[in-house]
Amino acid sequence: MRASRPNGRVFTARFFWSIVFDARVKRPLASLIETDRTDVALQEIVAQIVSGLGYDLVEIDRSAGGLLRITIDLPWVQAAAGERQTEQFITVEDCEKVTRQLQFALEVDGIEYRRLEVSSPGIDRPLRHLADFERFVGQVVDLTLKAPIGAAATGQVSANRKKFRGTLERTLDVQGQVGWQIVWSDAPEVKPGQRVSKKRVPPPLQALGFALEELREARLAPIVSFKGRGTGAELHGGETSES
Repeated sequence: MRASRPNGRVFTARFFWSIVFDARVKRPLASLIETDRTDVALQEIVAQIVSGLGYDLVEIDRSAGGLLRITIDLPWVQAAAGERQTEQFITVEDCEKVTRQLQFALEVDGIEYRRLEVSSPGIDRPLRHLADFERFVGQVVDLTLKAPIGAAATGQVSANRKKFRGTLERTLDVQGQVGWQIVWSDAPEVKPGQRVSKKRVPPPLQALGFALEELREARLAPIVSFKGRGTGAELHGGETSES
């Protein structure tokens, strides 16, 4: 591990909206445990509808209780050099539009569910694609590795550790290849009103470099601040609506 400097930005959560549609199913609830073939068909149908309406598909989640949850977002375009990054956010109207189209398509293809929920990403938004990592550089993320860190821990953290939280940073090696790391400090959180001695030496910063294929899961850390509004780099919440 190597030390690096996080940017220290504070992020503000946005509101979250979700639309839920209750549907009647003719077959038993057990039929919601779909075969691989049906799951693939569901993925294809949802992806086609969502992208066809101009949105990005973030996540599909099915529960044993019959809830089919679809998370959508607006496509992200990186700002040109020297320009300020701005972001647009999903509205309740966006969720309603996708819900209407999905209701029709899922009925035509015989995909069963009891409740259909279309929502925007919450403050714990998953990061799954390269564009997600590019988009959220500078934000605090939670990572889970597929395998323990092992020898790379170098005695600074447990070799069995898989989960980490830190500020996401982009790196470049000597060949100019882009890499990724998270940076954190193990300093205890300072409570409001607590006095901190100027003589106290803070713990050193630590950094964990990783490749995307080494990750089991990556999400924005669900940290909420109400101390003012951020910019395009703030925690990404969204809109949710129900019907």
